[in-house]
Parts: sequence; C-alpha cells; structure tokens
Amino acid sequence: MKEVIIDPITRLEGHGKISIFLNDAGEVENAYLQIPELRGFEKFCIGRKAEDMPILTSRICGVCPVAHHMASAKALDAAFNVEPPEPAKKLRELMYCGYYIYDHTLHFYYLGGPDFIVGPDAPPEKRNILGVIEKAGIQIAKEVIKHRAYGQKITEILGGKATHPVCGLPGGVSKPLSEENRQEIEKMAESTVNFAKLTLKIFHDMILGNSKYVELIKSETYTLRTYYMGLVDEHNKVNLYDGKIRVVDPYGNEFIKFEAKNYLEHIAEYVEPWTYVKQPYLKKVGWKGFIDGPNSGVYRVGPLARLNAADGMATPLAQEEYELMYKTLGGKPVHYTLAYHWARLIELLYAAERAVELVKDPEITSPNVRNKPGEPGEGVGVVEAARGTLIHHYVLDENALVKDVNLIVATVNNAPSINMSVRNAAKGLIHGGKVDQGILNMVEMAFRAYDPCFGCATHYAIGQMPLTIEIYDTKGRLIRTLQR
Repeated sequence: MKEVIIDPITRLEGHGKISIFLNDAGEVENAYLQIPELRGFEKFCIGRKAEDMPILTSRICGVCPVAHHMASAKALDAAFNVEPPEPAKKLRELMYCGYYIYDHTLHFYYLGGPDFIVGPDAPPEKRNILGVIEKAGIQIAKEVIKHRAYGQKITEILGGKATHPVCGLPGGVSKPLSEENRQEIEKMAESTVNFAKLTLKIFHDMILGNSKYVELIKSETYTLRTYYMGLVDEHNKVNLYDGKIRVVDPYGNEFIKFEAKNYLEHIAEYVEPWTYVKQPYLKKVGWKGFIDGPNSGVYRVGPLARLNAADGMATPLAQEEYELMYKTLGGKPVHYTLAYHWARLIELLYAAERAVELVKDPEITSPNVRNKPGEPGEGVGVVEAARGTLIHHYVLDENALVKDVNLIVATVNNAPSINMSVRNAAKGLIHGGKVDQGILNMVEMAFRAYDPCFGCATHYAIGQMPLTIEIYDTKGRLIRTLQR
C-alpha cells in the first residue's frame, strides 16, 4: 500500500498533516487528517484567578481571540451569577461584529478564496493573496486591506487592543463607548456593508458565474450529509453572540434546542489514538464512526451549519442573500462543503449590517456597562466563533480560583466532518495512483472550506512551515518526494 503525506497542510490557522493511503491499484483506501500536537490550555488554566481567564484564553489563537475572550467573559457571568446590563451586552456584540468583519475577510481573500479566484490547480505560488490581487485588481486589494483594518479598529476601540481584547469582565465590560468613537465606528460599519456587497458580487461573478465551479461545489466529492448546530435568537434567526443552541437533522428538521449550560446533556467526545483532537458527537444518536447520515451522531458547525440550523438572518440584506443561496443550491439544508464559502460571505454582510444597527442604538453610549458579580461557582459561556460554536466551561472554588476547565472549540466540533471531507475528496480525486500538486490542493480544499483553526484545537507553535510529501510503495520503499 502506498502512502501520500501532506505535511503540513496549508492556508489555515494552526498545523496538521494529511495521510492518504492507496491500494495496489492506486485507489484511495482511506485518508486521515492528523493533529500531532497537544493542546494544553485546559490544564495550565487550573489554579489561575477567574478574572484572568478572558485574557489567558484569548491567547489560544491570534486569529480568533475575540471569540475566546467573549466566551470566557460569558462563562464568568454565569460562574459569578451576574447578568450584564443591556448596554454592556450590546457593546460586546458590536465588538464581536468587528471580529467577524476582519476574520471572514481574511479567510475569503487570503485562505479559501484563492482556490477559486486564481484556480484550484494554478501554480502554488499563485494561490495566495497576491494571485487574488492579480485576478481581481489592485483596487479590490485596497478595499480588502482597508476593511479588514476597520474590523480590527472596531475591536481595538471597544476591546482595548486590536488582537487580544482586554475589556470583558464578569458582569459586563471595562469601559463605555464615547460619542466620538461611536461616530467613528458608524462610518466604518456603513463602509463595510458596501464592502461586503462588493465581495459577494466578486463571488457571484468569479465563482457562481463559472459553471465548472458550481459543478464542483455540488459534486459528491465535496458533499457530506450531517446534523448542523448553531446559536439562534428567539425567532430562530442566526445570532453570533447569544441565544440557544439549535441542532437540525440532515433533513433540516429541528432535532434539539438547548441552553448553553446544558451542553453536556447533548454533546460527548470520542477519542481516536491517532490524533490529539477529540471527536464530538450528539449523545442522542451516538458515535458510529466516520460516517454521515441521520444514524451518525456527527454534526457540523460554522457558517453553513449556522445558516442550516436557523430559519433565516436577522438583517435584511443578509436575508436576501440567504434566500438566494438556498434557491440556487436546491433548498435547505445545503450539504455541499464548499458552500461554506458563500455562507461565510452572507455572515460578513450580516455582521456589517448588525454593527450599523448596534452603533446607532441610543443605549450604546450608556455609562451603565457593568453589574457587580456574585459568589463564585460554575459557569458555561457559548458564542459562535467564526469557525463555529465555541464552548467555555469553568468551575471555580470559594476563592474564585479555577478548579476545572473544559473547552470545546469550533474546529473540534467539526473534526469528524473534516476527516470525512478529506477522505471523500481524496477518494473522489485520486485514481490509478495519479497524484500531483493540483490534486493535493483540491484535497486540501475539503478542509479549507471549514476555515479550521488547529491553533485553537491544539495550540502548538512551530518555527517553520515546511511542506514535504512522501510517497511509498507497497513494500514501504520511498519512491517519490515532493517538497515546497
């Protein structure tokens, strides 16, 4: 049996490798996405002061620190039995919109988009932001840089820092919003609405306007029929900061809906010996292995999952695009993994629209931004990270020191599905032992659609980014090496 190894995989946050096993006929027997590094945050947070947790956990990732910061602050709200004032909740959500703006912009233009805008089998040196600029034009590049900076500026104004915010406290936030800063955010948010519309136009023209890409999106190679999970508001509309967790089955019917604090009643984690990432599943269905369908407990999170799990978007322009996506792709739910890219841009538009709504809210500059915490106890905080549902669960002792921590991050929730997507893509693309750079990139496209963050899932730092692919024959002899 031959083995093809992609190590490390590229254009994602964090590190991992794909091992593809071929039989003697050159067909794919199986493929695995392996995360060989151990995440340690759940252990070294024990014994820390509770109020330090939003600062510590934001260091899990430099791309999604706002998500960890907010999930941690919400977990502390629950642990100290304190409800933040409404202005504080709105400020948190406004900062969260800024995070979504810069994060979704990053993924489409820098990580996932190059596969489509430049082409999946284009030379590797072209499949990046520079290739996107060459195709889309320098003016688009200027808009990308400007509006990604706007998202980070919103985070900086509200959170104190552009990358690792420091504003979240049990019971609220550390400071109110001034009128001067409110006006600045309003201008940036309104501009970002137009930028999101421009980005969707690029998606329509360059991706949906290409029949081969539409065929690729709808192909069985990139299709997985799973359950879907996401936060929804009281009207079952997508909500990124708060709400109940809703799960729909592979047919789009509501399966369960529950409060964050009850997540352990519905979610369990299975451990595989070949990876440090756990494999979550729905308890009511059970772990049946790496299979999809209604009899498998595997579920997906993230942009496409959120849209599948909800009944719509809470802002008008995003709702129009939401309806168009489902009309174009054959109705709800959409099981096409590559459709995550379209859903992500719908959320970009939603985040910009929602930011405009929040920043124009009369309460947004209120000085009432924190309530006094109560006695320490146990709490769960859940938000929708850009990559999907993020859970922080803390147990505090009588001195408000952390006794126990459980984190289920978005990429961990998606781990079983990512593995199946990689396996299915390899089986659909590799035949007769033919393997080249273009095919390997299209295998990577299967995980890249999820925008996975293995920095969050394992948290490991490495000083270099080599890429070596080794191919072995059935006798274990190395017959070919490809190196970046």
